[in-house]
Amino acid sequence: MKLYENERIDYVNDSLSLIQKTDGLTFGTDALLLAGYISGKYKSAVELGGGSGIISMLLLTRGKVQKIGCLEIQEEYAELIERNAEYNSLSERLSAICTDVRDYRPTEEVELVFTNPPYMKSTSGAHNEITAKTVARHEIHGNISDFIKCASRILKFGGTFAAVYRPDRLCDMIAPMREYGLEIKRMTLVHASVATDPSMVLIEAKKGGKSGMQLTRPLIIYKDSSHKEYGDDMNYIMENGSFPSGFKR
Repeated sequence: MKLYENERIDYVNDSLSLIQKTDGLTFGTDALLLAGYISGKYKSAVELGGGSGIISMLLLTRGKVQKIGCLEIQEEYAELIERNAEYNSLSERLSAICTDVRDYRPTEEVELVFTNPPYMKSTSGAHNEITAKTVARHEIHGNISDFIKCASRILKFGGTFAAVYRPDRLCDMIAPMREYGLEIKRMTLVHASVATDPSMVLIEAKKGGKSGMQLTRPLIIYKDSSHKEYGDDMNYIMENGSFPSGFKR
């Protein structure tokens, strides 16, 4: 596989290696956790904001989803998704759709929609001089409500929506979810250690679902305050690609 300037190939696991742009956002814990949080098996899915395509590829190689379309507004990253799919022999199951979530109108509904969306308002914080990082972090091409609205358009009735987001913006996510018919069924707060506030929140919802949510025990990533040793739950996720049974409905 030919690499362009500012690209590298990183080993992920026995099934995957990932082409990444060194001047863009790289594969992190949030992507790994969202892929592990999604449970069950689905024939069809759409990812909103595919980036490098790593979450989709983890779901495909773990047998959780048969076929995925990745919506990605940045042309260079839509191309990267296609190249990563080819590099990992997933081209028949993974495709990139270069479009804005606000404009996308599906030709058919799917069983699963998932996303690791931009988590900062367009007016919040300093924008990175690298455009790709700004688009990934800030709501430049649609806010969280736009992502939720798109997910609702794509999903079948009873379909699953899954997301990883930031706790300080949780209310901004919950309000449009109920507005667009996505009822939260499971939620998990993620802490780096027992001494820290949560840094992430994982959510699973159902389109047209009834009210009633399971707030699981928190996921503590590290045993120690120096963040060098994973806790038991995190070790399980790393080894199995899914969460322990106590985190599932």
